[in-house]
Amino acid sequence: QVRLVESGGGLVQAGGSLRLSCAASGRSFNNYAMGWFRQAPGKEREFVAVTGWSGGSTYYSDSVKGRFTISRDNAKNTAYLQMNRLKPEDTAVYYCNADSLLSRILGGHADAWGQGTQVTVSS
Repeated sequence: QVRLVESGGGLVQAGGSLRLSCAASGRSFNNYAMGWFRQAPGKEREFVAVTGWSGGSTYYSDSVKGRFTISRDNAKNTAYLQMNRLKPEDTAVYYCNADSLLSRILGGHADAWGQGTQVTVSS
């Protein structure tokens, strides 16, 4: 099973940017779709973005579309989430996940999850 470690979270002012990274180890990274979810305090975990194994297929939640970009570098076994024009409501713990099926990621049922990284956006 693939193991995932997120990094890049932190504190940023509204309107700023952050780039999250998700480093994968274990089984072949190229075989996995990669996704990002987030969970704010007192709220359920929600889908943010997903990309297929080649990076050619990407999907976003309506709340981040046009501001966030998901990408991956298969040579580095790493997925990224570039977050621009951040808003206070983007404050959450961000989790990356992986699964051989993109549809399972969209449904929140991915096989592998990272431990999460905190993103805090101040107003």
